[in-house]
Amino acid sequence: MPLNLSFLPFLNRVEKSVLDAVEHEVEWFCLPAGQLLFREGDDADAFYLVRSGALAAFKAGPLGRPDLLGYIRAGEPVGEMSLLDETPHSASVYALRDSELVRLPKASFERLTDKHASLMRELSKMMLARLRGGNRTAGSEPRVFALISTSPTIDLDYRASELKSALQTLGVSCAIADESCADWSGQKLDKLEQSHDIVLLTARFSDPNWARRAMGRADRLWLFARADARPSRPLLPDDPSPAMRLKLLDVVLLSPQGVSAASRPQEWSDASDASRVFHWRQKQHAADTARLARTLVGKSVGLVVSGGGARAYAHLGAIRALREAGMHFDFVGGASMGAIVAAGVALDWSDDELEMRIRKAFVESNPLDDWALPVVSLAKGEKVDRRLKEHFGDVEIADMARPYFCLSSNLASGRPHVHRSGRLRDALRASIAIPGLLPPVVHHGQILVDGAVFTNFPAREMRAFHRGPVVGSDVTRAQGLNPDDFIDPPNFMGWVRRHGLKSPPPIASLLMRAATVGVADHRDIGREAADLLILPNTPIDIRDWDRFDETVEAGHEAATSMLAGLDDTMRAQLGLPIG
Repeated sequence: MPLNLSFLPFLNRVEKSVLDAVEHEVEWFCLPAGQLLFREGDDADAFYLVRSGALAAFKAGPLGRPDLLGYIRAGEPVGEMSLLDETPHSASVYALRDSELVRLPKASFERLTDKHASLMRELSKMMLARLRGGNRTAGSEPRVFALISTSPTIDLDYRASELKSALQTLGVSCAIADESCADWSGQKLDKLEQSHDIVLLTARFSDPNWARRAMGRADRLWLFARADARPSRPLLPDDPSPAMRLKLLDVVLLSPQGVSAASRPQEWSDASDASRVFHWRQKQHAADTARLARTLVGKSVGLVVSGGGARAYAHLGAIRALREAGMHFDFVGGASMGAIVAAGVALDWSDDELEMRIRKAFVESNPLDDWALPVVSLAKGEKVDRRLKEHFGDVEIADMARPYFCLSSNLASGRPHVHRSGRLRDALRASIAIPGLLPPVVHHGQILVDGAVFTNFPAREMRAFHRGPVVGSDVTRAQGLNPDDFIDPPNFMGWVRRHGLKSPPPIASLLMRAATVGVADHRDIGREAADLLILPNTPIDIRDWDRFDETVEAGHEAATSMLAGLDDTMRAQLGLPIG
């Protein structure tokens, strides 16, 4: 008996004769939660349609764990692009919950699309819509979140209510389902999800049955914990949900005012193997609530800034202009000198504090003038280490107010190394270790150097870090070298007699240029991942550490000019005032 496929909107737009033909060819099957449908690189041998449930698509990502591409829900097709293009699957697809699918074998698919033009036409429309949406269309976003409390003292109902109010301010409908919904049928929960933009399933480990059910239905898990408590071991149940096994889990750390922390945020992250740590602080309650709501609905803004030595001062002006326009940054990342600027933003430094600290660390005295007879580098790096300790202390990345990452380059693997945990100043030291100028950082037997060697503008990494728009400031360009510096140059002592110890010799620029030549000559790489890209005009040498004010102003002017040209659609996407 043929299957009835009238429930699929995609096929409802073709003639009945075509629908009948497809119904006679397809095969129905169940895919249990957590099971693999196909793996990235597998040959495409069928076209699938989701009848019920939900799937999630992943591919190998730049952040050390699979990059979530999106969700596939009831009524949507799977695997059609690879089938039409005759290429291996570009992503791995798993069942996020118990799902029913129908399968159309490759031979049947080719025969039906050749015979029925309307079927091919609807397929083309659907694929074009996906491509225009960057594979992240509205249906592909997480919509069902399980908010799981790790302590009976956490008022989960209050937290969910606060998030719902913030979502409504953003024009997003939200439903909350608690333990009173434990006896609801799957169909009733399905209807709740279909009638709201976001559904929050609130559960506590003290009610294990509802907690397991909530986690089993969620697109993503948010684990609520108290900073004045320590994680138990084991923290999570033995039979984790698919979302947990697929690393779709974040920690929301609550910090009541006036209460001393009993654990480090990294401890909660390690205990749960969380992807990200969010902070919900009582003293910053309104700002943190709004940030979490933007993250829930995919409207968070990610700021990414490039390396570029002294040219990175321009990022300070660009950031000031964006903040003056009303932009909020929810996720932050950078490489090389940009990693240091981004760290200040992630630590909640104001524009004035950020500029003051950068000026003190790099302008008032040169941190790279502790020259040494070169064995592995020209500079000892001791002054840089002292500056990093002075401004960042022993702060860990998980402690930062906003989720943060920075990049270094792993010379052993030949790939970028993404720092998302550990002590911040250690990550920054690796990210700015220009080969030959500063000593490399040895981390777990790996040799790490400046992030700009492989990736100077990590917008792709930011795109994998969160679901909202990406704003970037990039000062990557071919580094200008003065040819006169390299014609009959004096020896080191001759340079010192002429310029003093504070002025870096031309070899500093030469090493910086050589370290980033591959990036500089392919400077458009990564820029396609930015929704808003600011390109400050900064025609200074990357070792011109004293040209602070003019470079900051160049960044401010570039950002102001870019903002003036934005249409209302882009302003709304970035959370900026309209009109």
